[in-house]
Amino acid sequence: MEIDIRKRKIGLNFNENGAAEIYLWAPYATGVSLLTNGRKISLIKEDYGYWFLKTSQIIENDAYGFEVLQSEDAFSSSNEIKYLQRADPASLWQKEGVQGNSTAYKLNAFKWTDQQWQGIPLEEFIIYELHTGTFTEKGDFKAIENKIRYLKELGITAIELMPVAQFSGDRNWGYDGVFPFAIQNSYGGPEALCQLINACHENGLAVIVDVVYNHMGPEGNYFNDFGPYFTDKYQTPWGQAINFDDANCDPVRDYFIENVLMWFRDFHVDALRLDAVHAIKDFSTTHILQEIRQHVDQLSAYTGKSYQLIVELDLNDPKYINTIDRGGYGMDAQWADEFHHALRVTAGQEPKGYYKEFNGIEHLAKAYKDAYVYDGQYSPHRQKKFGATATYNEGRQFVVFSQNHDQVGNRMLGERTSELLGFEMSKILAAAVCCSPFLPLIFMGEEYGETNRFQFFTSHSDHDLIKAVRKGRKSEFAAFHHDEETPDPQNIETFLQSKLDWGKINRSSHHHMLQYYKALISLRKDHPALSVLNRKNLKVKAIAAQNCLILERWHEDERILCLMNFSSQAQVLLLKEHARKYQNIFNSASVMWGGTSDDEPVSFTEKITVLPESILIFHCKNV
Repeated sequence: MEIDIRKRKIGLNFNENGAAEIYLWAPYATGVSLLTNGRKISLIKEDYGYWFLKTSQIIENDAYGFEVLQSEDAFSSSNEIKYLQRADPASLWQKEGVQGNSTAYKLNAFKWTDQQWQGIPLEEFIIYELHTGTFTEKGDFKAIENKIRYLKELGITAIELMPVAQFSGDRNWGYDGVFPFAIQNSYGGPEALCQLINACHENGLAVIVDVVYNHMGPEGNYFNDFGPYFTDKYQTPWGQAINFDDANCDPVRDYFIENVLMWFRDFHVDALRLDAVHAIKDFSTTHILQEIRQHVDQLSAYTGKSYQLIVELDLNDPKYINTIDRGGYGMDAQWADEFHHALRVTAGQEPKGYYKEFNGIEHLAKAYKDAYVYDGQYSPHRQKKFGATATYNEGRQFVVFSQNHDQVGNRMLGERTSELLGFEMSKILAAAVCCSPFLPLIFMGEEYGETNRFQFFTSHSDHDLIKAVRKGRKSEFAAFHHDEETPDPQNIETFLQSKLDWGKINRSSHHHMLQYYKALISLRKDHPALSVLNRKNLKVKAIAAQNCLILERWHEDERILCLMNFSSQAQVLLLKEHARKYQNIFNSASVMWGGTSDDEPVSFTEKITVLPESILIFHCKNV
């Protein structure tokens, strides 16, 4: 089966005449039949383990599955035949969940009205990461639609959906998905996702979808009944690795390339965020990420639209985000966790675990300047030299944040910044992100100081799996001595308590925080010195004794100077070397945002006092 960038071929699809065409990769099978509407229709065996069927005996919304015949000698010396009934591994809709039949769905049935949408440049992304199930009380795609106006008024330009591929039950972060092509039924399924994306585009919002190509979830995972989707050559922290370079890997690679193309072409997604690509093991001549890039570029040439590939990466290796012609894999951007780690230590969080190798303000200054903190020097955490320099990579290739789903939810109790660091420190952390020469990401609720914790939750049905997850979560935090118990992931209260409380936004401190975020985002958009992400036009100075940082950025004749005080005391900063024509345009300690400073602009002199846990931003032109 050859990939066709113009249309999906894998799984069940309807052609222009309404007939269903099915391609199923099942090299372990000795026979395959389609089961639907009480009928059993045999598929024809083709080359390389594929089975094919063209039929008019199934229509949209029909339930279907496959009977897969296996000879036991595929695994042993026995000749016993096994008859397995399985859902379509490339199903678009699991209306009945991971253990049920698949539902036939027409990808081209939705009436899109976003034909004029050409997307927005990556450098203009101001990302809002959200979890569909906990973002609203109802917890589905339709409810997100109702928040589009709010997100626009906040200043967001792109929403990022945590994984929406079908997982077990109706409560999960999404990284346990087992049907990569199927849209989570409890969120509304594929039609509701199309409607959400269409509405976002009509309102000028780009959409990023989080996808997982490093492992599959445990419950409802029957890929091994079809073929060698996994390999024992490598292991991931979550189980078997996907087979990207072992025997019979070509159809597996095509499966995931088809998945990428589907999101862009059929669901009109603007960008994908690929989870933990450092856990994708591939020693092929052409890395799977590079091959994905090549197919996406072909699709882009066909549609005339650009599509972005953003990766989560824990390797500090610019090869992943370098262009293919520079020997890279061609990913557009990556999450920059080290900026977050240095920022959190600067803000006073105890340097434990992977925070331990960050010294705070000096490493934060290095992150501003070099993107990677560790770019070749010795890493105490890893006990080896780590990373490489990213000298030639642009600012738009790094996504930074003061919190995200991982950094909040992977804490034992899921505490947010508002609980850990307080009101004023939360404000300076937000400013540190927004004033960076990188792409800013906001985690849902942080913009109004949400205090509800975001915790790890599941809704598995397998009792042994439930026990294993509970045990694993407790053992993970066994060394942490805390008065509170580790939350039970399976308890529905853990999920419900993780939902945003939208009633807070009209309360005093939360309202102040929301207005602060709006002003901060507007400031970034209005000033090219901040919005143009040129890493070369930047100077940064860390003053470790005062826990302060001076950041200067410029574009053409405009300059922005940021004075950040992360300490708990007022600090006097000496600014002799800076221009004298600066005007104060932003003060995080202003009373209008719940602070204690009056609204009078701070005069620019050689000595400026910066209040505790605050930032002053100055502006000048024609220097």
